[in-house]
Amino acid sequence: MAELIKTDVAIVGAGIIGLAISFRLAGAGREVVVVDPNEAGSGASYGNAGTLAPYACAPVGNPDVLWNLPNLLLKADSPLTVRLAALPALVPWLSRFVWQSAPARARRNGHALAGLLKDAMPDWRALAEEARLADLLRYEGCLYYYRGKLPQKDSEWGARLRNEFGVRQEWLTSAEVARLEPALPPAAGGVFFPDAAHTVDPAVMTRRLAAAAEAKGATFERARVDRLEPQDSGRIRLICRDRTIEAHTVVLAAGAWSQSLAAPIGENIPLDTERGYHIEFAMDVCPINRPVSPVDLGFYITPMAGRLRVAGTVELSGLSAPLNQKQIAVLERGVRKLFPNLGPVQSQWLGFRPSLPDSLPVIGPSRRYPNLIHAFGHGHLGMTLAGVTSRVVVSLIERRNDVPDLFAFRPDRFG
Repeated sequence: MAELIKTDVAIVGAGIIGLAISFRLAGAGREVVVVDPNEAGSGASYGNAGTLAPYACAPVGNPDVLWNLPNLLLKADSPLTVRLAALPALVPWLSRFVWQSAPARARRNGHALAGLLKDAMPDWRALAEEARLADLLRYEGCLYYYRGKLPQKDSEWGARLRNEFGVRQEWLTSAEVARLEPALPPAAGGVFFPDAAHTVDPAVMTRRLAAAAEAKGATFERARVDRLEPQDSGRIRLICRDRTIEAHTVVLAAGAWSQSLAAPIGENIPLDTERGYHIEFAMDVCPINRPVSPVDLGFYITPMAGRLRVAGTVELSGLSAPLNQKQIAVLERGVRKLFPNLGPVQSQWLGFRPSLPDSLPVIGPSRRYPNLIHAFGHGHLGMTLAGVTSRVVVSLIERRNDVPDLFAFRPDRFG
């Protein structure tokens, strides 16, 4: 007979979002069980670019991306690829993505993101201090690096949107880029985001956050949740292979796997997966001081502890396809254009970003089951938004009066 575990709050998912929520809930005195089949923080939270990007209010779906989509799909070393075998299943998601990329809708989505991002860094600083993670963060900003012609300040849709919403961005000349990052090849110019930060080790960050949550009283169950079963009592059961976990409140923060749990109980959320890649090069001293994104190459280069990480690209092909070595090759060829003397690739990685067509996460209670709180779909901003999302979810559960307007992020916004 399966073991029955009862708790106040169960969190499905031990990525950076679930871990931050568990730490803050346990700190508020709640009984918390975190359920994940894998080691805490071993998914996308481990393999991302490690950036905290409060400037990233431009949704992925926007008029510039829509205009350039044919070129992105056809270019040999494009940061975007779609596997043909996955295309039929992707058509509904892609149709919504195109719809959301129109100017008015993209601006509305950007406005919602900007509202969430304005608290991203203050909430991260508070989280880092409370969980004793501050030594893993570097506040060196982030550089968009233009190898070719520097665009006019008002020519890019994303730049105009950032300016409209008051995001600090500094346009740099070639000489200013060279002073900021002297090891980079000569550039046409750049855009510097002074409020950005990065972590020198995402894996250590998530492991230490999990340990901090555990020290506050949270417990961790290594199990895969097969389904959610809402009870007549209002409680919700998590059905696993060899145990059942029953909770008064469930937080669904399972990243790319959240849709498979939400759909069977009637939650219509068009979540799909962006497959992201990284490669790493071992080195004691990195050639750059902060995350750098060569805009034409579509990835980030981040200095980390003992290594240089190159992370990015988007591959649309679901959760089951194997690692695509062509995407690894795109990253390696691209970074060697900037640093040709790099040694061999030390490691490579594939992970899954949970993405919605409007580039907005799902944050808030289910309309059907008020004790089910959704907190997933953060796309490229999971690390960035962990602090603010965890604060908001805890406020919802604790019924505090500081919950922001979540209308744009509501789970039932897709009908």
